[in-house]
Amino acid sequence: MQSGDLKKHISILGLTLAAATSVFSQQTRFSIATDLSVQHNFKKEQRFTVIGHTVQVQVHLTPKEGIYVWFVYYSNGKFKNNLTATAKSPVTVPQQINYVNSANMRLKQFSIGWKKYLIGNAEAEKGINIYAHAGFGLLLGRIENTHSTGINTADYNVPVISGRANFKRLTIDPGLGVEKHLGSDIFLYGEARVWIPTDGYPSRYIYINDRAPWAGMLSAGLRVLF
Repeated sequence: MQSGDLKKHISILGLTLAAATSVFSQQTRFSIATDLSVQHNFKKEQRFTVIGHTVQVQVHLTPKEGIYVWFVYYSNGKFKNNLTATAKSPVTVPQQINYVNSANMRLKQFSIGWKKYLIGNAEAEKGINIYAHAGFGLLLGRIENTHSTGINTADYNVPVISGRANFKRLTIDPGLGVEKHLGSDIFLYGEARVWIPTDGYPSRYIYINDRAPWAGMLSAGLRVLF
């Protein structure tokens, strides 16, 4: 992602924060957090592991509870599928063509949800804080397919189309995290997150559409309290 795109997303999060904090009292505190993460897509026939970056704004309605908004993006995930194209007509020769589809999938996501501290709170300077969060996300994906063999789709049915396309999914985003105060108003945190896809619009560019992608993340980063 280009630096200009990142600045744009940070600006969007900043405007969201300003709108949210204007609703609450002037005593409400907020945090800005950023982290690096490793993402693994667990879906069979679509597995890959990539790295990514999150920018997050949290509004602490109380020291124990609040809302969050984040934007996260990941590098390209690569995987391959062994597929078979079948002839549309019984007179076409050959009747089947075996080929390999090489796919690149890249995922970005916006999410908004609720964060609750189970042990400690957003301002605690001693001990370890443990928290959980859950929200709803909009996953923005891009898929690019390359076939090992040229196939005429006028004569053959193919399980997945060659080329590039975008797709969207709504997700449910639970997570669990721990954090430690480092000094001043800075906290070090680690999180485990899951994106659970809801039923979305199928894409002919994606070989597996049902509940896919189903991704899990391990993240580590810094939160600054204001």
